Amino acid sequence: MIHVRNSPRVYSATLSKMTVPSVYPIRSFGSVSMNPAAAGTATASSKPKEHTYVEDPKGGKMFRFQESLPRLPVPTLHQTAERYLKSVRPLVAQDQFNNTVKIVQKFISQEGEGPSLQKKLLAKAVDPNVKNWVYDWWNDAAYLTYRDPVVPYVSYFYGHKDDSKRTNPASRGAAIVTAALEFKKLIDTKELEPEYLKNKPLCMDSYKWMFNASRVAAPEKDYPVKFSSLAPENKNIIVIRKNRFYLLPHEVDGVQLSTAELEIQIQKIIKITDAMSKALPVGAITSANRDKGMEYRKHLLAADPINSDLLSKIEGASFVLALDEDTPSSYTERAHQFWHGDGANRWYDKPCQFIVCENGVSGFMGEHSMMDGTPTCRLNDFVCDVIVNNKVDHGPSAASARKLLDPVELKFVLSDTLKADIKEAQENFAAVIALHELDVNPFKTFGKNTIKKFKTSPDAFVQMSFQLAYYRLYGNIPATYESATTRQYQLGRTEVCRSASSEVLAYVRAFDDPKVENAKKIALLRAALAAHIKYISDATAGYGCDRHLFGLKNLVEKNAPLPEIFTDKTYGYSTTWILSTSQLSSEYFNAYGWSQVTDEGYGIAYMINSNSLQFNVVSKHKNSPGMAAAIGKALTDMADLFETELPLKAKL
Repeated sequence: MIHVRNSPRVYSATLSKMTVPSVYPIRSFGSVSMNPAAAGTATASSKPKEHTYVEDPKGGKMFRFQESLPRLPVPTLHQTAERYLKSVRPLVAQDQFNNTVKIVQKFISQEGEGPSLQKKLLAKAVDPNVKNWVYDWWNDAAYLTYRDPVVPYVSYFYGHKDDSKRTNPASRGAAIVTAALEFKKLIDTKELEPEYLKNKPLCMDSYKWMFNASRVAAPEKDYPVKFSSLAPENKNIIVIRKNRFYLLPHEVDGVQLSTAELEIQIQKIIKITDAMSKALPVGAITSANRDKGMEYRKHLLAADPINSDLLSKIEGASFVLALDEDTPSSYTERAHQFWHGDGANRWYDKPCQFIVCENGVSGFMGEHSMMDGTPTCRLNDFVCDVIVNNKVDHGPSAASARKLLDPVELKFVLSDTLKADIKEAQENFAAVIALHELDVNPFKTFGKNTIKKFKTSPDAFVQMSFQLAYYRLYGNIPATYESATTRQYQLGRTEVCRSASSEVLAYVRAFDDPKVENAKKIALLRAALAAHIKYISDATAGYGCDRHLFGLKNLVEKNAPLPEIFTDKTYGYSTTWILSTSQLSSEYFNAYGWSQVTDEGYGIAYMINSNSLQFNVVSKHKNSPGMAAAIGKALTDMADLFETELPLKAKL
């Protein structure tokens, strides 16, 4: 718990001791004993330690704890070896596992490559010029050097619940812009309160990439650009309709436009474009493979000098408002609309794009490279909350609206080469999207309130439903990724929670066995839940195995052979995330999702709300509807099982 100690304001928090899973101790699977002393030590003490948070007023509310956040720890080789072996045990055959044990033991021994790599990693972790030892490596490998299109493979989306007061795109869009600008104002003035995890302040650094920023396609590795949010030339939003880009200032003469003024300006754009045909979609070039996108961008800049200025206006704008002519209604239609749209009426490199459809349906699309989903989830939850509950100042009414200049269309000069690029990008976009199958399961039978009656974590309960559903469909449990935040550390992003475990395998095998009594099934399920809770707690504390192994791998000399631990087929199999999962929740959303990460697997984005759950299942035609239905049945069956131990009056 954080508490005030003295003045100046200093906070302290006890970081709980990280214990290593011992269900499958490495020593019991081979004849070679591992020496923990030879395995390297962690930068974080293995004993409970109090961390001091110093509140720096120069950082404002938002960044007041930033410089005193702890650094991401480095687990010992022994800790990671035990956790890694425990995680792969249920995934591979016994012979393969025995061989992997020998490989891991050799790697961490004094004769292996592990200790020297660990020494280098520890040196990087304590370098005063390095705030987070994995930050740059991870941003590059996971996002910026990734060459596949950002849509659909990197982008993610939310869908907003309907606003009954604003059912046309101009009024809905204007209210969203006003609410988003209020959130932006909190960031610009550093008045946004930090997020907390168990009373520990979280890193807020990634919020700087939310507004007035963009990703840029470049050779081998993309890069992010950030523009001043206070510069007058950047106090605009980009409105896209019929593939045409309009520059809409959100501040004129030092005064922010009221919601009524924004609605008038947006309506002007709608009226103007209604009388026009669709333009050739320059935005389509951002939907391409990143190497192709880099070429397209070069062609755009070469076509005419004015294009460079127009591009800067898009990249430097606060955010994008895309006005789509579509009228999606079902959950699945909305998910498709916000996840990828038509590949034309977007600028996919912007981190924040609000989308409003012709029928007033709204949502959000995010670019993932410099910012994970938690900040934009907070943004969208804020936007919806202040609109629904009338907490935002919409400013003067339409009667008091100023006479404003019409929004300016950004008219790119298109060469024949660029026209061919756009055509190619659209064709490739259509082909890529056609490979994917999306299904939404709005599970309304129960939510976290009911799950809590079973005395377990709602997130762990849902994760176990994924495992049971997959086992019923395929007869085994898969390598599973659940995102765990490490933002309690400086520049923290994520670590992997490996949801599959030996406890999970025992539970799913017994669940449908009529010979196993309910009491035994419940005991096995609770053991699986406990194993999951333990792993995600350790991962959040920085003690998962994946980022550590990733860091060690990055320190292998460029031309040196990789240590066998990384070429072992167990490592490859266990890091092929057949189930890639993540939870972000809001009572104001009716959609949330993204893509699978392997052709053989599923992307499962889920929300856990008070009285409902929702699952967005994406795959490359691996029967996403079947997986969504199997999850729903697993949830119901698990709840029915737990009901058997509840007192009669507490049952559903």
